[in-house]
Amino acid sequence: MSAAGMGEAAEKTWFGQPRGLTILFLTNMWEQFSYFGMRALLVYYMTKQLLIEQTHSSYIYGAYTSFAYFTPIIGGAISDRWLGKKKAVIIGASVMAAGHFMMAFESLFYFALATIAIGNGLFLPSLPSQINDLYGPRDPRRGWAYNVYYVGINIGAFLAPLICGTLGEVYGWHYGFGAAGIGMVGGLIIYLVGGRYLPPEQPRGKAAPVAIDGGSAVNYRSTYAVLLAIGLSVVVFRGAYEQIGNTIALWADTGINRMVGDFEIRMTWFIALNPLLVMVMTPFLLAHWRRKAEAGRERSPMQKMAIGALIIGSAYGLLAIVSAVATAQASWIWLVLFFFILTFGELYILPTGLGLFARLAPPRAGATTVGSWFLVTGAGSLFAGFVGSFWSSTSRPVYFACLFILTVIAAGLLLALDRSTRKVEATRAAELDAAHES
Repeated sequence: MSAAGMGEAAEKTWFGQPRGLTILFLTNMWEQFSYFGMRALLVYYMTKQLLIEQTHSSYIYGAYTSFAYFTPIIGGAISDRWLGKKKAVIIGASVMAAGHFMMAFESLFYFALATIAIGNGLFLPSLPSQINDLYGPRDPRRGWAYNVYYVGINIGAFLAPLICGTLGEVYGWHYGFGAAGIGMVGGLIIYLVGGRYLPPEQPRGKAAPVAIDGGSAVNYRSTYAVLLAIGLSVVVFRGAYEQIGNTIALWADTGINRMVGDFEIRMTWFIALNPLLVMVMTPFLLAHWRRKAEAGRERSPMQKMAIGALIIGSAYGLLAIVSAVATAQASWIWLVLFFFILTFGELYILPTGLGLFARLAPPRAGATTVGSWFLVTGAGSLFAGFVGSFWSSTSRPVYFACLFILTVIAAGLLLALDRSTRKVEATRAAELDAAHES
């Protein structure tokens, strides 16, 4: 953006942020609603309606979710090189909506899944990579913006099973899938109507080295090396974090006393705690970070991510102690406390990591770099599956202690990368300054 354009974006604000962030927030919220709404019904639909055997349906589910995380790296490259971010979002959202509506027809089941995953590949990296262009290179709100954006993800994830899941189970699967498709169309309409508040399209093509202050051109090899190292550290972290949908769910089912008087708390309600707590806790955390920034004591992104990993590690440490001390089933209160601690740590690391990848992206490679963050997410999910395979052969205290150790290792790796990351981030900011002045 030009300096004038950046100033204009900064002046027109909603809730103290550029108006474009609200548009991206709402678009993302409805996309997540459609994605998680369909995913909440998928296994039940396969086993109960299509009568696919459980083992085979699990393989289909795993293949679909993995494909949905790996396509963004390809879609991001297409967005940066040829389509541009705005066209990629519009095409991706349209393709995903078509895929959701295809789910209403049993004969199109596999084609519908592939269509949604392909559309997701264009949409997922192209939307958040626009956040970076709403701010000046020195604007402190740029890092916090991804925490705001992250709330949209969790609102959609929270509402999806309540609306799409209820419609699917009570009135019929196709009503649930239809609601997911309507949500995706709603997100697309918001994006199109609010397009005037979004940043102008950046030049497309292969990332080219940029000279700073008349000096030699910047070499992006160090950037890619730092991104790769951060990605590997996050994969280690996600090996522990992703257990909330795997072995933690198993422990909640068998190792937790979920009775409150004569009422039994549903296991899935505990999982819903996570997105609910994200919505509740984010405003307080952002207010805390704002005070730190105003006092000149804000931590670097890598320090925040390391702190987040350690906080999540303490949540697993709590479970190690509880499972070791409990003579039978542990109280459900401990599981609530676990999710409270885990969510607090999650807010330090996951949205910060997404924002960091966007800020470190070389010129004309924003969507591709953001796509690589989702590639890391997919790789972390695969690693979490490997870690989860030890659940049956390991005692509960030892298993949770191992998850604690994984998070400590990840925190150490992230802290070790702090100096290198700061250097690359400073270089990117200098490039943006030079571009705005030219």
